[in-house]
Amino acid sequence: MSDSAAQAVLRVGHVPGVTLTKWRTRWAERLTERLDVVELEQAKVRHALDEGEVDMCCVRLPIDTDGLHAIPLYEEVMVAWVSKEHPIAAFDTITLADLADETVLSEPDQVAIDRVNAGAVLLAPMSVARSASRRDLVHRPVVDAPPVPMVLAWPTDKDNPLISEFIGIVRGRTANSSRTDQERASRTAAVGQDRARRGGERSRRRSRRR
Repeated sequence: MSDSAAQAVLRVGHVPGVTLTKWRTRWAERLTERLDVVELEQAKVRHALDEGEVDMCCVRLPIDTDGLHAIPLYEEVMVAWVSKEHPIAAFDTITLADLADETVLSEPDQVAIDRVNAGAVLLAPMSVARSASRRDLVHRPVVDAPPVPMVLAWPTDKDNPLISEFIGIVRGRTANSSRTDQERASRTAAVGQDRARRGGERSRRRSRRR
């Protein structure tokens, strides 16, 4: 397979709770290359990037960023995820001090959710709680918990021109205000060819005058 064929697809990972619908829609409107989206567990993101399983990933900090580019996207609010019968469910918001005597968990997996049903409290980003919402659980914002930064990360040695296209979409570059990198490259090549053609014509005219 040629390098150009191998780069005809961009593989973007994301951790649970993150949705890329808006960016996928804009990609489809502007580009013909395929965009593959893969959900990854937070703990497996670095391995997936190192092994080339994905080209980029929307991931929460902290993550080992050695050898990675990482541009900030936004910050997520932390919530306390509890059963409807838990005393915390009676409040609209809580503080970390309210959790001092609670069994607090931090990994939003099935084991933790089962323990939440038994009375534990699960601290998780709000997007995770919303995406995995259940009728028997509720979540309450923890107003003084540090927000969780979300970044878009990719290896510094990754050579895929579609990466810059996706970054442009993420940063809000519009189709009218800025052309894609591929279009700019084509336009630059066309300008160069036109200049070479005009230079050749001038040389031929000077030769005829002599």
